[in-house]
Amino acid sequence: MKNTIIIVDDNRNVLAAVKLLLEREFRQVVALPSPNTLLRQIEATPPEVVLLDMNFSAGLNTGNEGLYWLREIKSRYPQLPVVLFTAYADIELAVAGMKEGAADFVVKPWDNDRLIATLTRACARRIAPKRSEKADAAVPFWGNSTAMQELKLMVEKIAPTDASILITGENGTGKSLLAKAIHQYSSRSEKSLVNVDLGAITETLFESELFGHVKGAFTDAKTDRAGKIEEADGGTLFLDEIGNLAFPQQAKLLTVIQNRTVTRVGSNKSVPVDFRLICATNQKLDEKVLRGEFREDLYYRVNTIHLEIPPLRERPEDILPFAEQFLKRFAEKYHKPELKLSPDAARKLQMHPWYGNIRELEHAMEHAVIVCDGAELRESDFRLTASQPKDKMQEVTTLEEMEAEMIRKCIAKCGGNLSAVAATLGITRQTLYNKMKKYGI
Repeated sequence: MKNTIIIVDDNRNVLAAVKLLLEREFRQVVALPSPNTLLRQIEATPPEVVLLDMNFSAGLNTGNEGLYWLREIKSRYPQLPVVLFTAYADIELAVAGMKEGAADFVVKPWDNDRLIATLTRACARRIAPKRSEKADAAVPFWGNSTAMQELKLMVEKIAPTDASILITGENGTGKSLLAKAIHQYSSRSEKSLVNVDLGAITETLFESELFGHVKGAFTDAKTDRAGKIEEADGGTLFLDEIGNLAFPQQAKLLTVIQNRTVTRVGSNKSVPVDFRLICATNQKLDEKVLRGEFREDLYYRVNTIHLEIPPLRERPEDILPFAEQFLKRFAEKYHKPELKLSPDAARKLQMHPWYGNIRELEHAMEHAVIVCDGAELRESDFRLTASQPKDKMQEVTTLEEMEAEMIRKCIAKCGGNLSAVAATLGITRQTLYNKMKKYGI
């Protein structure tokens, strides 16, 4: 590479190790033990990327000094990519940093290959051309509501990074379309977006589908076969309905996410994989963690960035714009290009609660276009049912009470063996001790 990098870290051992590693990849590596001279160094030796530690021994606050210097860099050099260097405990600060304009972040202790790959991508994005019209055409219509426009801005900020993203929202809100938009806006858009519906994969087929298998691994394994994770190498892996993943499979997925290697069924060989992870669910994973149904460590791995899509009924200003989009599409499909939406039909659409969200609206528009006989879609052309959402479980306890009760039951089940309790709950022993102290257990 013909690039220059500036590294800022007050730990001289870390600084020396990273400098030694990157000297083989960069034309010039400038190592600074303090950020105090950083801006002058950028002026004197303009870099293509900055690797910035989040914490310094003489810092303003924990992590805050890293954010301060990030803002200083971006205010003076808005096009200069900054990659944050952070400990695992400070990932939330790194996420805040990306909202402030950081290109990406790397967690300590770092993996050499992933560190180099992250910095290389950050350099490439600085000189990358704007997205093509083809890429823009592939992303969804966002709507006019403030909530969706804010979501669009957030996606444009975080999509170029490799941060793991969890998309939540009710059924029919367009989570898979949002995943597609993130992929199209990313530096991986020329590679594959591999979609895996975890709700449709049985436990017995989970490993073969995701990890692949070798010939003879089981009765029907006639040839070697790559799994979905290998197919996503270089691109994006989208795991839909991750809340449906059984507890034993969660540990196996966590290992792949942590190590970025996959082992096919029937093989002992680990295959390195480089993918960007996006997950989606209509379930509340934080509550599943408290009930012991979802591993806490996996939850934090998939939830670096959380994007929530609000239901359509909470953004009524989006109903007619989406309806017009669907009308245009289906009018062309069914050869009725002059078709319009009547005022009465528009009012009916706006009054409907749309518990099925965008998907329900799409189906309603297609049905109306098909049955319509005139030049306008009339109110009578729409077959809308007054379906109600599923009753929600009545919350009789707080989340804290649920968590405390779950820990007590797990301690009893494991006979007081706290190592076994921590392993069962998917948390560290120290986290378990902290929670027991918090709840007086």
